[in-house]
Amino acid sequence: MAGTSGLSEIEAAKRLRLEGANELPAAKTRTVWRIALEVIREPMFLLLILGGTIYFVLGDVGEGVMLLGFVIVVMRITLYQERKTERALEALRDLSSPRALVIRDHLPRRIAGSEVVRDDILVLAEGDRVPADALLISDLHLSVDESLLTGESVPVNKLVGAESLEFSRPGGDGTPFLYSGTLIVQGEGLARVQATGARTELGKIGTALQTVNVEPTTLKLETDRLVRLIASGGLVLCVLVVLGYGLIRGHWLDGLLAGIALAMALLPEEIPVILTVFMALGAWRIAQHQVLTRRAQVIETLGSATVLCVDKTGTLTHNHMTVASIATNREHCDVTRSNPKTFPENFHTTLEFGLLASHPGSFDPMECALAEAGDRLLVNTEHLHGDWNLVREYPLSPALLALSHVWRASDGTRYVIATKGAPEAIADLCHLSASDQLEVARTVETMAEDGLRVLGVARAYFQPVVLDPSVLPEIQHDFEFELLGLIGFEDPVRETVPAAIAACRSAGVRVIMITGDHIGTARHIAQRAGLSLEAEAIIGPELEAMNDEELERRVRNTSIFARVVPEQKLRLVNALKKNHEVVAMTGDGVNDAPALRAAHIGVAMGARGTDVAREAASLVLLDDDFSSIVRAVRLGRRIFDNLRKAFVYVTAIHVPIAGISLLPVLAGWPLILQPAHIVFLELIIDPACSIVFEAEPEEDDVMRRPPRGLEQPIFDRRTIGMGLAQGLGVLLVTLGVFAWTLTRDRDEPEIRAMVFVTLIAANLGLILSNRSWSRSTLSSLRVRNPALWWVMGAAVTFLTLVLSVPLLRDLFGFATLHLEDLGLCLGAGIVCLGWFELLKFWLRSRGPGDQGSVTLQALPDRG
Repeated sequence: MAGTSGLSEIEAAKRLRLEGANELPAAKTRTVWRIALEVIREPMFLLLILGGTIYFVLGDVGEGVMLLGFVIVVMRITLYQERKTERALEALRDLSSPRALVIRDHLPRRIAGSEVVRDDILVLAEGDRVPADALLISDLHLSVDESLLTGESVPVNKLVGAESLEFSRPGGDGTPFLYSGTLIVQGEGLARVQATGARTELGKIGTALQTVNVEPTTLKLETDRLVRLIASGGLVLCVLVVLGYGLIRGHWLDGLLAGIALAMALLPEEIPVILTVFMALGAWRIAQHQVLTRRAQVIETLGSATVLCVDKTGTLTHNHMTVASIATNREHCDVTRSNPKTFPENFHTTLEFGLLASHPGSFDPMECALAEAGDRLLVNTEHLHGDWNLVREYPLSPALLALSHVWRASDGTRYVIATKGAPEAIADLCHLSASDQLEVARTVETMAEDGLRVLGVARAYFQPVVLDPSVLPEIQHDFEFELLGLIGFEDPVRETVPAAIAACRSAGVRVIMITGDHIGTARHIAQRAGLSLEAEAIIGPELEAMNDEELERRVRNTSIFARVVPEQKLRLVNALKKNHEVVAMTGDGVNDAPALRAAHIGVAMGARGTDVAREAASLVLLDDDFSSIVRAVRLGRRIFDNLRKAFVYVTAIHVPIAGISLLPVLAGWPLILQPAHIVFLELIIDPACSIVFEAEPEEDDVMRRPPRGLEQPIFDRRTIGMGLAQGLGVLLVTLGVFAWTLTRDRDEPEIRAMVFVTLIAANLGLILSNRSWSRSTLSSLRVRNPALWWVMGAAVTFLTLVLSVPLLRDLFGFATLHLEDLGLCLGAGIVCLGWFELLKFWLRSRGPGDQGSVTLQALPDRG
């Protein structure tokens, strides 16, 4: 069609620069000031400000300044973490931009919806979201759902209109106007973009669409509940400490400081930080592996997947047809291993006429495959005819699945007719005898068993008195065709698929292949991909005849579903869920959307999928590659493992801090930890529990253990028990150092310094030991994690300054420590590390663990 060559890339880039991206006004981003305000409202910072104020009231200006200085330092760390999270989310929002198919420089191109500009030519088909307001310039039975704008659920028909028409409001049949955000439910067409971004109808009323209310995940509800529980208990203890200290010792302000210190020690403000950072950066890490996370809660589910239901075409295979084999005169040629020198002459004609029966510049996969094979194998031969003229085409019809092209030969003496189509149709055109038809059928069956799609190729000659197209027969049957041979096409399995399926098998994840292809093709691809052929296969009509109970029973032992229509995927998902499987389902079409929504993990195809499928899914596979799904499962398991490590570490470190804050008050010992000391510890704890553990590489056995139970909470008794066990060990060792200093009649600054250094050493030991629950600390040190060394280096450096610089030493209330004192503190920290290392070794010796943590498996869980 004239005028549909599209914009040039240069002109499109110019318009994009001048008119802006095709995006709706975004929801307000969290600026630095907004994040800072949120941080100041946190209970931890309110306690810090209150503590600093009390120090000023007491006349201790140095302590007050230091504590408020810590407020600034901790705020900067928090701002860094929050901004890192925001940048990750912004990048994900960019990735999630809808896709659009446009014509640029005469060629179709798939681009981000945000890059669509005015006067772009959109190529629209069933299942697409219209990316911008556009005028229909060509259509084939186009019907559009405009309910997003009009509220009317009945689709409206569209008709081509003059480009001079003024754009009207949505609604009504028979108009040529298409609106951004509406859905193509039937047909296909071309449309010229009239408005983008905020200038579209959707942009004008899009304020309500700027924010999306996301329901809290199970994990977030669980952590919020735990935080409230601990915070409530901490508040009660804080009040008791203030009252006890004031009534017994008579120093109410000092008691208030002690209560603030205890509240800070017990308040688990790191848990929401961990959850936010892990989810955002986890989604970003998964996106780096070509998988876009549309719903954060799916990250929790990835490690629990027990079944991956995947489409064959484009997911297990390349979705790119190639000529694999040619059969002629009972001989076969493996085309994939041929080159121009080794390609036998007697197969040239079959490939030559297959090309002549194809459309030049076609987008049909088989015709593209023929063109590639011809360019590769027939180059510099007489079998390519760029100078021939196409005179007439006999199209495919339901009655005859064959297509014929009539060419005028370069010598101008006759017409040459090339035809290709279904083998049985070609055999019919060639008027083969019954025995010859049987021979063709056997050859087709043999090729189909090898997973090939087969086309027959034939030729005919027509030499009228005058070469006039008007004298050509009306139907193809009037030509005298000669069968040349059969051409077999294959969509080869992706090179990464066999290893990915083997990884799933070792991880206890079953892979089910779903395809609309013939059962023979499905079995061949399954064999090439590494799927077990011992399990039974079910075809679509057989599935349709089953009741739900029988399907639930049969699906337990079925790995191949062939001749399946998209609507049957939903039944498969429900049957697997009834069997208590955690299901991941892939899909790309409009009819796949219900199954994608029903699955625990819906995975839409990003390259060839429709917008409807992408909107229904939790994940979008940007490269349509099955191995990317497996990498996402691996990353999901890693994220959950590291979340548990972070939560165990946070639980563990808060036990000794709370104990050292509370016990001296109850026992009448010198107060050791003031708010400033706890803030120092928080400077290590916050980045350790979020940045360090989030960046920790996966466990060696992450894909060699069964999936985690979907109902298994992250804060089960095993997890909490592990944290409490570690924390109590550190508390006992620290109290031992405390008691030892008391028996040696050390003064309060010395006691405080030694106990604090012991806590720092034990804290670093907890970080090192919790990096892996299946490897020793020495082994973990060989695993790269730059964030770990930054945190530990900063902690050691700052501690050295506090112990050696008189001003800082006095502000912290420390005395100068001797080498033997530092050796004792360091030794105590090593004891804490060694105790847990021995526990890990003992638990590893008892057998394989659970969820990458042998320690958690061995602890009792009576809940």
